Amino acid sequence: MEWIYLLLAGVLEIGWPLGLKLSQTTGNKINWIMFSAVCMIASGVMLYLAQRNIPMGTAYAIWTGIGAAGAFIIGIIIFKEPASAFRVISVSLIVMGIIGLKLSNN
Repeated sequence: MEWIYLLLAGVLEIGWPLGLKLSQTTGNKINWIMFSAVCMIASGVMLYLAQRNIPMGTAYAIWTGIGAAGAFIIGIIIFKEPASAFRVISVSLIVMGIIGLKLSNN
């Protein structure tokens, strides 16, 4: 169950930079800032629950990695941010690290 909490924490970690970006680019500034705050709190709660049985360093690295990779992908898809080969390779290394940490905890 802790791995599900950690996955949810990582997905929610994507929500707050997305909300902050949307607060800058849409007319709904307050709503998106509130969305970001809810995502931050919910992500922290899920990380707290995950760390009950997952080592802190592993949980934190996976949490931030999911957030970083997810924000990167959303940035490319929604905000048309650059997807240069070097950026994609770099994020792929983060994803490989996440997979390695998960596999090393079995």
